[in-house]
Amino acid sequence: MLSTTVNLYKNAYSGLTRRTWLLSIVMLINRSGTMVLPFMTLYCNDRGYTQTQGGLAVAIYGVGSLFGAFIGGRLSDKLGFYYVQFAALFFGGIMFIILGQMNSYLTLCICIFFTSMVNESFRPANSSAIAYYSTPQNRTQSFSLNRLAINLGWGVGSALAGMLASISYKLLFWVDGFTNIAAAIVLLLILPKVSLAQQHKNDQVKSKVSKSPYQDKTFLMFVGFMLLFALCFFQLFTTVPLYFKEGLKLDEFWIGVVMSMNGIVIALFEMVVVFRLEGSRPYLKLMQYGTLLLALSYFMLNIPLANGFMLATIVILMVTVAEIVGMPFMNSYYIARTTPENRGQYAALYTMAWSSAQVIGSLSGTQIAHSFGFYYLWWILGGLCVLTAFGFNYLQTKR
Repeated sequence: MLSTTVNLYKNAYSGLTRRTWLLSIVMLINRSGTMVLPFMTLYCNDRGYTQTQGGLAVAIYGVGSLFGAFIGGRLSDKLGFYYVQFAALFFGGIMFIILGQMNSYLTLCICIFFTSMVNESFRPANSSAIAYYSTPQNRTQSFSLNRLAINLGWGVGSALAGMLASISYKLLFWVDGFTNIAAAIVLLLILPKVSLAQQHKNDQVKSKVSKSPYQDKTFLMFVGFMLLFALCFFQLFTTVPLYFKEGLKLDEFWIGVVMSMNGIVIALFEMVVVFRLEGSRPYLKLMQYGTLLLALSYFMLNIPLANGFMLATIVILMVTVAEIVGMPFMNSYYIARTTPENRGQYAALYTMAWSSAQVIGSLSGTQIAHSFGFYYLWWILGGLCVLTAFGFNYLQTKR
């Protein structure tokens, strides 16, 4: 039994290129400092701002990321993903430090916009880099390794952020900024530069669709359904922490502990689960299953339990399984439709859908919670997830 498990983990991590591993190390360093966004609504609450203002601040981060994704995708295709990644990490770190010095709500929101725009330009370039360093056979594994680094960093960052926030929220901005800068420096040190000519050479995926993602109707439908999924998923960063504090009466330290479980479980099990699921079901089917489980997670929040910590733990673990089953295959699904010349644009549109969901979800989620209560919010989110699952099933049937 032990040898079987060891072989399973060994096979799950085999076949990945050295540069894929190095890129994941950069991501791990970067995400270990992810502290500001998960605690933004609580930070605004600590500053004396309302729930709505806190939700608006996160929504502005989403607006900035829309612009950042578009710019990052274009620059990745025009200048190369290597240089865009470095610039986004380095200057994004500086912006986080500046953001922590803002003393009024207006200047806070303005700085949030530009901080997000710089930081989120990294994501399309990073997706292009992962696709470049991988093969069609190990692409999902490569994206999963990247997600492992993200979520392991998220687990470390969330736990540390909870402790730092209990001392001073200002510390979150300094740590987030310096880890960004450190990741940029490590990128230069361990990953060889990739020119634009190299980026467009020796592609192993042949295009089956139009040059423009805006003419790919199937992709656009997929992005629409994924936007609904992301709208629900992003409540994890806004209304869910608020509910843990106000509804379940957990303090910042225990909120950090619960939220860190998400990253730790993904770090331990996602690569193995993805390895076993790859090829067992169509990607869209796996997305459907994950989305239905996310729906169940939100429905669970309306079950009255005397122990708030236990309920929070169960829900976060269910959300985590939903992530593992559905999200790694979203990247592989759309990357398979790209060429080296348009990959940045596809990645930009994909990232912009997530950013749009962050804007809509942050504003609408906190507003619904404020006006009608969390009880109705969880039913609405669960219902949207069920609708999205049917959408993924429709695309699979149509295919």
